[in-house]
Amino acid sequence: MSRKFFVGGNWKMNGDKKSLTELIQTMNGAKTDPNVEVVCGAPSIYLDFARSKLDAKFGVAAQNCYKVPKGAFTGEISPAMIKDCGVNWVILGHSERRHVFGESDELIGQKTAHALENGLGVIACIGEKLDEREGGITEKVVFAQTKVIADNVKDWSKVVLAYEPVWAIGTGKTASPQQAQEVHEKLREWLKTNVSESVANSVRIIYGGSVTGATCKELSSQKDVDGFLVGGASLKPEFIEIINAKV
Repeated sequence: MSRKFFVGGNWKMNGDKKSLTELIQTMNGAKTDPNVEVVCGAPSIYLDFARSKLDAKFGVAAQNCYKVPKGAFTGEISPAMIKDCGVNWVILGHSERRHVFGESDELIGQKTAHALENGLGVIACIGEKLDEREGGITEKVVFAQTKVIADNVKDWSKVVLAYEPVWAIGTGKTASPQQAQEVHEKLREWLKTNVSESVANSVRIIYGGSVTGATCKELSSQKDVDGFLVGGASLKPEFIEIINAKV
């Protein structure tokens, strides 16, 4: 089964209207592979701005959302608000949400359920820390994180699973193509056993962690790597190279 290659750009807490306008103009003017689904994760304050400026062929994602539609939750945004800005995706469970802001697996599962119920596509992030990788418990960690997400998913067509080894995010270290492929393959086996064979074959598992123009081609050639979630490089012109990794 062919899975459409997916490249997400996570802008994190970066950019202003001037710099994002320049980035968006570069993207809109570039020749990008039409067989790749591209989604840019903008800071919540710029969701409307990004959606109004980016070419319609590119998607936009919020970088987080809460688990209920509205209420007394200062500083949070809901899937309904995200949709109201014309935005159709949300990134959930990113390692920075887990490890900087202390979000639990349970909360990420609840957010995933609510986002999907409200028609958002979810880029659900999982990944192990360096001590977990060195301790030989990578599979145990990512399977546990995946299970909480899977327990909250009814329609897998709206979910992209992003494997992001925490030790490779923003560190300049990248998992080797073989390391990435190995975990992606194991994740697909887990989905086959615990969800269904059709979901295992169809769900896109993308890799994140210091993906650059230099590393993207070899990573993209791995059988179970269906795209990327790109951090710092998504703010630079090389993001186009990454989108076109399969060309």
